Amino acid sequence: MHALPYGFKKFSLNDPLPACARWKENMPSTRDPATYRLYIAARKVWRSKIEWQLTRDEAVQILNDVRDAADQGDWGARALLAHFYLEGLGPLESNNVLKPDPYKSVEIAHMAAKAMQPWGLYDLGVAYEHGYGGAHYDVDLAWAYYLRAAQLGSPEAQMALAQAYGAAGRRDDEILMLLCAYQQGHGAAAYSLGVKAEVNERYKDAIDIYQAGVKFGNKECAAAMEFFFADGSGPNIDDDERKSLQQLGIKADLERKSRYNAIYDALQINPDLKLSRLDQVLPLPPAKLPEWSGVEDAVTPESTGSPTY
Repeated sequence: MHALPYGFKKFSLNDPLPACARWKENMPSTRDPATYRLYIAARKVWRSKIEWQLTRDEAVQILNDVRDAADQGDWGARALLAHFYLEGLGPLESNNVLKPDPYKSVEIAHMAAKAMQPWGLYDLGVAYEHGYGGAHYDVDLAWAYYLRAAQLGSPEAQMALAQAYGAAGRRDDEILMLLCAYQQGHGAAAYSLGVKAEVNERYKDAIDIYQAGVKFGNKECAAAMEFFFADGSGPNIDDDERKSLQQLGIKADLERKSRYNAIYDALQINPDLKLSRLDQVLPLPPAKLPEWSGVEDAVTPESTGSPTY
């Protein structure tokens, strides 16, 4: 194992849980509004289609604007640019504008990690775990980065720790770490918690958590809710469990199923969507369904104020 950075410690499954931190509290408190808008506009175009559907001109504009915003210091643009360098941009010969360059991706992660930004610490941990971009393969170092990222509120790192605790039999601690991520609006954490509740036949909890996960923009939660309303049951349930669901108003409901399916399809294309108005257009039973004109009715309205983190 290579030497740990100052202030880091080796992750141990025998240590107490890290405190339940929030990533927003460990990021810059303000962002330049014009630079932020440049980044967000580019991100919207990128998320408006499946990537192979982008024209070359669109891909060029996305890359140029994200790179400009990153050069001007916006951390969100830097995170997205690191993603582009890792994965490339434009999967087809006709729209490919950036080949993968993991060295540049890791360089950006190093910059963010040096500033102790949770996302950068987590991304650098992934690089060390897999040994790419000049980050030597070192699992212990990777987990030291995951631990530090989790301590600063990275929901992805909190999820990684939760998985490790679960594999080690620390089930209660696994749940606590999942809750840390869930309470920050992390959709993958909602799905994991919903599955656990469903397996343990806590169907009301499962449905409430899945519904929250849909609001967070998690397509797996939308699929789970669609499944419930497809035939009013889950897989391999007995009569008593079916009765429990019926008492919650869960039954075959083609309109609810259709709406969750539409949300799933929208999230397939744009996982950035947040659906804070979901309960207004797709409330849980026994509430009756109001009219809706599509997924946009559930989407969080765009903020016109200055970005605050």
